Amino acid sequence: MRTNIVLNDELVAAAFKLTGLRTKREIVELALNELVRQRSKKNLFDLAGKISLRPDFDHKLMREFRDDTD
Repeated sequence: MRTNIVLNDELVAAAFKLTGLRTKREIVELALNELVRQRSKKNLFDLAGKISLRPDFDHKLMREFRDDTD
């Protein structure tokens, strides 16, 4: 879809600096993708009371298997 928009020059300059992208089109596309991704995430509070863990699940034991060497 082709459209013309007026962009805030300071925001565009900051976006170029932060992302290393080279065109305004890339900046706008990234911004739209990020907006959709962020707004599409499930709110964890909505899951409260809806998830049942196995009675034998041991969260402390699971910590031992986690790789924290990053």
